[in-house]
Amino acid sequence: MGGVTSSSAGGGGGGETVLGDLPESCVAEVLRRLDPPEICRMARLSRTFRGAASGDGVWEAKLPRNYARLLAAAADGEAAALEAVEAIPKKEVYARLCRRNRLDGGTKEFWLDKGGGGVCMTISSRALSITGIDDRRYWNFIPNDESRFHAVAYLSQIWWFEVRGEVEFCFPEGRPLKRLGRWVYSSEHIHGWDIKPVRFQLSTSDGQQAQSKCYLTDPGVWINHHVGDFVVKSSNEPVKIQFAMVQIDCTHTKGGLCVDSVAVKPQYLAKKKASRIYV
Repeated sequence: MGGVTSSSAGGGGGGETVLGDLPESCVAEVLRRLDPPEICRMARLSRTFRGAASGDGVWEAKLPRNYARLLAAAADGEAAALEAVEAIPKKEVYARLCRRNRLDGGTKEFWLDKGGGGVCMTISSRALSITGIDDRRYWNFIPNDESRFHAVAYLSQIWWFEVRGEVEFCFPEGRPLKRLGRWVYSSEHIHGWDIKPVRFQLSTSDGQQAQSKCYLTDPGVWINHHVGDFVVKSSNEPVKIQFAMVQIDCTHTKGGLCVDSVAVKPQYLAKKKASRIYV
């Protein structure tokens, strides 16, 4: 068999096989087995690869099964989005869903992970039910440029610490990972978190539950705490997730904590080391 080159010219004489000789349908079958970033890189090789890399069959294989519902959610539930989804090239659908799509007045957002196509979601502290949040003696929302939502809930001091929230969404089938909270301590005002652990709880509308606990002992760093995993059995039915972070031992006060957000991510992303940002 002749050598393969990166030329996009058609074959002609000499028996040499070039990339331009490959049928676009064959190239598309190869691209379907690659990750999205690899598809984009392969599209640079030749016109044949570029044409195959724009095909609906390639990108539909990378989209979640419920991509039409996700696109409608990104369009704030507009009926026209569902009706027009079939007319939109699947590569464009993928690109739209990879953007950060805001929900519920900007207090939640979801997007597709560009590398693996899994759905991620973050929920702002403003969307959470926080005991004492309306009393400025205890809690305040303060600006923070490192927060995805540009503000965090800062706890000065409180006896009864309780943060709860819920979200209902059509997650794709599979095993998402739940990380509750991204918070930072103030080394000057941190107190009370080394006496009793904070308890984390997770439950879903179909009866799945998870619990964990930890002592908050790393002042001055952002921390992502893994609460637990849950399995989505149907991507066409919304699943309601309820979650909580509590420390309600009233024998001592605690404070110096910033609550940023709640994250829901596919389990494969858990293998990537969570970042810690010093402040």
